[in-house]
Amino acid sequence: QVQLVESGGGLVQAGGSLRLSCAASGSIFSINAMGWYCQAPGKQRELVAGLTKGGTTYYHDSVKGRFTISRDTAKNTVYLQMNSLKPEDTAVYYCSQGTYDSGTYNGAWGQGTQVTVSS
Repeated sequence: QVQLVESGGGLVQAGGSLRLSCAASGSIFSINAMGWYCQAPGKQRELVAGLTKGGTTYYHDSVKGRFTISRDTAKNTVYLQMNSLKPEDTAVYYCSQGTYDSGTYNGAWGQGTQVTVSS
């Protein structure tokens, strides 16, 4: 099993930056896919940024050019650098790391961290 611990959320003014961290422990050898999701009140959780073990990235259109997902393999940690934040980025952000195989994803989830962007 993989355990995840998130950190880095908080309150920031529009235009500001935050960096979220997601540290993994346990059966990390199995991880080949990592992602950050957001969930705003009353909305479904959606993928914001994804990263494969091979280095392929995905970004939701709303964050392209502003957010960057990266990984420090030595620290078993995935980051989400969030720049030029907007009030509509306000949400709980969840990290997920796991295994994507034959079209099926099986991953662990972090506890979530609140990001609030004031106007």
